[in-house]
Amino acid sequence: MGGHPYLVQTALYQIWRQETSLEQLLQTPLNQFEIFSDYQPYLSQAPVVSAAKPPSSVLLARLSEDQALAGPELPEGSVKLGSLFYVERPIEPRCYQTIAKPGALIRIKAPRQMGKTSLMTRIVDHASKLGYGTVRLNLRQAEDNALSSLDRFLRWFCACISQKLHRPAQLDHYWEQDRGSIFNCTTYVQDHLLETLDSPLVLALDEVDCVFVLPEIAQGFFSMLRLWHEEAKTIELWEQLRLVVAHSTEDYGRLNINQSPFNVGLPVELGEFTAAEVGSLVSAHQLVWQPAQIEQLMAVVGGHPYLIRLALYQICQGLPLDQLLAEATTNTGIYEDHLRRHWVTLNQQPQLAEAFHQVVTAMQPIRLSITHVYKLYSMGLITRQGDSVVPRCELYRQYFQERLDPYAKR
Repeated sequence: MGGHPYLVQTALYQIWRQETSLEQLLQTPLNQFEIFSDYQPYLSQAPVVSAAKPPSSVLLARLSEDQALAGPELPEGSVKLGSLFYVERPIEPRCYQTIAKPGALIRIKAPRQMGKTSLMTRIVDHASKLGYGTVRLNLRQAEDNALSSLDRFLRWFCACISQKLHRPAQLDHYWEQDRGSIFNCTTYVQDHLLETLDSPLVLALDEVDCVFVLPEIAQGFFSMLRLWHEEAKTIELWEQLRLVVAHSTEDYGRLNINQSPFNVGLPVELGEFTAAEVGSLVSAHQLVWQPAQIEQLMAVVGGHPYLIRLALYQICQGLPLDQLLAEATTNTGIYEDHLRRHWVTLNQQPQLAEAFHQVVTAMQPIRLSITHVYKLYSMGLITRQGDSVVPRCELYRQYFQERLDPYAKR
C-alpha cells in the first residue's frame, strides 16, 4: 500500500465504517479485499503488506484513528499536515531533495489558493524531520511601523527569527548605525544564529510579494537574500542556511531581479490539479463517481485546488452535483463569497476590470499589458498560453462576462 493516496484513503474509510480492522488490513494481501477491486490494475505495482513483513511506521502514522474519524475538511487556509485531503504535487520529492543541499534556495510561485503555503509547510516539516532548525515567517505580519524603513524592517525580521528559534533578540549588540542595515542584519544572522546552531537552518518566507510595492525595502531585503545564497558557494557557515520563498506575482516593481533570489535556485510553479488528482480527492471524500462526473466539475472550475475542494466538501454535505453546477455563478451558489471578493477587487481598479472583461468576452486567447497580466495572474483569474491569456476556468468567464459589462461601455 505504501503511501498511495487512494489505497490509504479507502482503507481508512473501511476502518471508520467498522467493515475491517487495522490489524486485519495490515495482515492481509491487498488483492484479497473487495474494497480495492476497482483498483486491481494497479495493485501489482503496490507493495503487499503481510504478516511476514511488518507495516512501516509511515503507514501506521497515516492510518491513525483520528484521521479515520475526521470526515471531510472545510477548505480554509493551508491544508494541515497529515490531512487525507492533501494532494501531493509531482515536484515535491525534488523539493525535499533540494532542501537537504547546502545553501539551497526554493522559490514557489502560484496565485492565491493554489497551495503555496501547504507545500511550504511540507518542505519545512521534511526539514524538521531531518533535524534542521526551521523558521516560517509570513511577511504580511509586518505592521506599518516595521515597514516604514529598511532598517526597521530588518530589525523586525531578525527579532521574529530569534523569537521563533527561542533565542534572545540581542539586536542592539549587533546593530551599529555606521555599518548599514544590511550589514547589521547579515552579521546578526551569521554570528548570533548560524554560529550558535549545530544544524542547518531553513528560513521559509511566505507572501514575500507584499513588499514588492516598497522599493527601498524590496531592493535591500531581496538583494540581501541573494547575497546570503551566493555566500554559501564560498563560505561554509552560510551553507547551513536554506531559503524557501513563496509569492503570487512576478510584478517585482522596481526591483532589480538580478540582485534578488527570483532568478536562482529551484523554481516551483504550482498549477491546477489533473483529472487523476481530482479523482484522488474524490476518493478521499468517499464519493463514488464516474469519470464523467469529474469531467462535469472540471468543465466549470478546471483543476483549481480551492474550487475543487469546496465543491467536494459541499457535495459531502448533501448538495447534488447538478445543483451545485447550476447555481455556481449565482448569488446563492457555493462560490458566491469567492467570486464576490474578486469582484470587489476588480471594481476598485477600473482599468484592471476592463482588461479582464476583454479576456472573458474574447473567443480566443488575447494579449494584455504585462502589468495587467501580473495582477490578474496573482489573483488566479487567468492562465497563460504563450504571450496570451485566457480565463482560468469557465466559472470566471460566465460570472464576470455580465458583471464586468459596464466597464466595456465606458
